[in-house]
Amino acid sequence: RPVAVWLPSIVVVLLTLEALRRATGWALVIIISVFLLYALFGNLVPGRLQGRSQNWQHLSGYMAFDSNGILGLPLSVAATVVVAFILFGNLLGITGGSRFFTDAAMLAMGRFRGGAMKIAVLASGLFGSISGSAVANVVGTGVVTIPMIKRDGYPAHKAAAIEAVASTGGQLMPPVMGAAAFLMAEFLAVPYSSIVSAALLPAILYYVALFIQADLEAARLGIKPIPKSEIPKARSVAKGLHFVLAFATMIYLLFGAHWQPEKAALTATLVLIATSLVLGYQGERPTIRNLLGSFSGTGHSVVEIILISAASGLVIGVLNITGLSFNLTYALVQIGGGSVIALLGLSAIVCIVLGMGLPTLGVYVLLAALVAPALIQMGIEPIAAHLYVLYFGMMSMITPPIAMAAFAAASIARAPTMATGWSSMKFGWSAYVIPLLFVFSPSLLLIGETSDIALAVVTAVMGVWLVSAALAGFFARPLGVAMRSLFVVFGLMALVPAGMFEGAVFSDVVGVFGGLALMVNEIRQTRRERVAQA
Repeated sequence: RPVAVWLPSIVVVLLTLEALRRATGWALVIIISVFLLYALFGNLVPGRLQGRSQNWQHLSGYMAFDSNGILGLPLSVAATVVVAFILFGNLLGITGGSRFFTDAAMLAMGRFRGGAMKIAVLASGLFGSISGSAVANVVGTGVVTIPMIKRDGYPAHKAAAIEAVASTGGQLMPPVMGAAAFLMAEFLAVPYSSIVSAALLPAILYYVALFIQADLEAARLGIKPIPKSEIPKARSVAKGLHFVLAFATMIYLLFGAHWQPEKAALTATLVLIATSLVLGYQGERPTIRNLLGSFSGTGHSVVEIILISAASGLVIGVLNITGLSFNLTYALVQIGGGSVIALLGLSAIVCIVLGMGLPTLGVYVLLAALVAPALIQMGIEPIAAHLYVLYFGMMSMITPPIAMAAFAAASIARAPTMATGWSSMKFGWSAYVIPLLFVFSPSLLLIGETSDIALAVVTAVMGVWLVSAALAGFFARPLGVAMRSLFVVFGLMALVPAGMFEGAVFSDVVGVFGGLALMVNEIRQTRRERVAQA
């Protein structure tokens, strides 16, 4: 290779790594450096992971200028699709859209017990689907919701945990999900609408579990609704309904007109700007200066994502040029011993460990390249495999010892970080189970017959309800140890996918009807106690 090629190539690679270090810290830089060293000395690695070593001049040129390196698919998606959606999210903040969704959540949930917790769940789910970052979602909505939850009398670490779990789930909630969803569509070579359709039911189950747990915790602690004086008036909130028009435009263009995601996002952005300038929200309209400032704000917001995407191209380049992708897939399958259960467990651990300390997009790209192929090799549906690694990669945000979303919420709540992390795992328990459900029951991904999908939804909701009640220690009344154990047993039986093994349908039937019997019994006992007290 002539010096005119390899010299600028080395400069590009080194500057990319330095920019990545300044934007995200050392963790991702170290990981990528290990991959680059593997590309140079992979022939020295013993065993199944031995790779083809590359000449450093050839490697630098490949990484800097080939379409499989820095200028690869992740950077292409980030520079087009992701930027458009982040611009839309920034404009929502400037025009008052994020405040509207928080007010709408307060109006919808403020009158119920534990209203502040339910507001956090609803508002974080709405905002998180377009924010692109679990930590950014915590900071954006947590400054409002966490003090409200604490004021209701809820412990600080649990208030922070609820916000962290709700904010992390925003990355899994359609229609926008996070930046990773667009890359998933490109990796699988399927329309973005297919990704959203598959992700819908698992995301709803995630929030159903969190919502039920928040409600039952509030009942157990006797937490009242928030004061009526703090609930916004319906007439005032209705003035922001034009923000819904922008979302409706985006959804129609994505799924009805089948537009490319970036064009749909930009069109929705224009609708948002037009309606905000004309109608405003609660007497305020954005100024032209504020709207123009959103472009520079978007530029600052996407720097990290662009750099992570460029660095992800380096990882994909190493996997392609050295054969590591095939070797690692083969090694994972061998370690799993041909057992799907063992491979899923091993993959979950790898996903959580790799995800600790890394941003959302970097987590998914690494896992999609390193772990998902091994799952697909074992016969798992490709879209289920990619969603599986996305879920467990996201769970690193609330799983100690490095739980970035939980720690960000803890700093707002002034709560102990590790206590917040463990509580986050408790509130987010469903996200550790749901991926197993849709791997063994693709009907939860809307794949299969309508009757199978309906059965999967009913049994999953019942199972989630029972286990959430057991974790909260309350249903119609406080649950003792024995009753909580029965709730867990019947809940897990109901959660078993009908197609997991022969006779699994029998487990679902026992779980559902056994759970219903427990619920009816608790309601009757509670009524008898109230009558006796009266």
